[in-house]
Amino acid sequence: MGFFRLLSACLGIAVALATGMTAQAQPTIKVAYTDPLSGPFAQVGDANLKQMQYIIDHINSTGGALGRKFELVPFDNKSNPADALIALKSATDQGMPFIMQCSGSNIAAALIEAINKHNDRNPDSRINYLNCGAVATELTNEQCSFWHWRFDLHVAMKAEVMVRALPKDVTKVYLINQDYLFGQSVQRDVKTYLAKNRPDVTVVGDELIPLGKIKDFSPYITKIKASGAQALLTGNWGPDMNLLIKAGVDAGANLRYYTFYAHLAGGPTAIGPGGENVVYAVMSYSENVAPEIGNKEAEAFTNGFRAKHNFDFSAAGFRTIFEYIQAAVIKAGSVDATKIAFAMEGMSRKDFLGFDTTMRKDDHQIISEYFVGVFKKGVKYDAESTGLGWQTTATILAKDVDHPNTCKMKRPRA
Repeated sequence: MGFFRLLSACLGIAVALATGMTAQAQPTIKVAYTDPLSGPFAQVGDANLKQMQYIIDHINSTGGALGRKFELVPFDNKSNPADALIALKSATDQGMPFIMQCSGSNIAAALIEAINKHNDRNPDSRINYLNCGAVATELTNEQCSFWHWRFDLHVAMKAEVMVRALPKDVTKVYLINQDYLFGQSVQRDVKTYLAKNRPDVTVVGDELIPLGKIKDFSPYITKIKASGAQALLTGNWGPDMNLLIKAGVDAGANLRYYTFYAHLAGGPTAIGPGGENVVYAVMSYSENVAPEIGNKEAEAFTNGFRAKHNFDFSAAGFRTIFEYIQAAVIKAGSVDATKIAFAMEGMSRKDFLGFDTTMRKDDHQIISEYFVGVFKKGVKYDAESTGLGWQTTATILAKDVDHPNTCKMKRPRA
């Protein structure tokens, strides 16, 4: 009898060990992330990385997908397309089903082209590109790709929101944008929507600046003041945005600033109290949105991030990305990139604020709500301990930014 008890115990231990080894053997679902983590735009990439990791921790706490957790694998591309392509090569060599990139539409264009070629040549090791912020309009129109998924509104959508936010008393505007694919897209699309929606507005100045090269924007502010502009409209991001607005505020320019990115990490600190009631941001989220709409769960989520970091949580769109890929992996029942892609096409979900979102099948462009906020005192959550924060002045629902597209997508066989 003792022998059988011993045998039973040994078998039990063996089963337990085997079960534990099986659980341990489940590999993570790796997501490559490439953005500037060094150089002049490092603050942007580092802020993105911290927010993504916070979100992934949350997604994993809900069970991940198929019994596996997600893992973020960062690569520094130094704002250089060549370095982003090196990151892509590393991701495909490791069989990762996803690569994410947010900053730089020139980098996005290079990734789309390279991924199209790789996936055509290597059907057994394909990869999906999750675009979290490279928003040149062309990327889901003329350059659209089955493997490219844009989880932020494109420039034309944002430009229309920005133009509609201009008050009636603003009739003279100045445009400054970065001289590359994104900035050129902003320049073109803002002019298009001014002509369409505000023909009474005159563009009194229009400049393209070299990306990340200008350290002193005071000469530009001098020209803007001399032009008689009442508002400055800019798609600048990173130090090109922070230094531009700081120069205007420091010079006491009588301007209103309409931006896409003033709310991102570093912006509120650079702007300071001089930006009160004159700086506006077209944004996917600010920390005051959740309490303004009474969503306590979303407010608690952003407060959790605020408790760990010294800058605001602005990445509602990043959480949408990871919830979509979690759902797509589960729906596909696989981490095969092609199966995931077909699962994600046309998917609709409510985001963490409770708004409806859709990943359009015909161009892989997310359609979601957007907000306009003004930098001011008296809000519930100030930004970066400045004493000022973003108060929502407009909420634009997904249906109101659902622009048509010109995408003619080539699809693989399912």
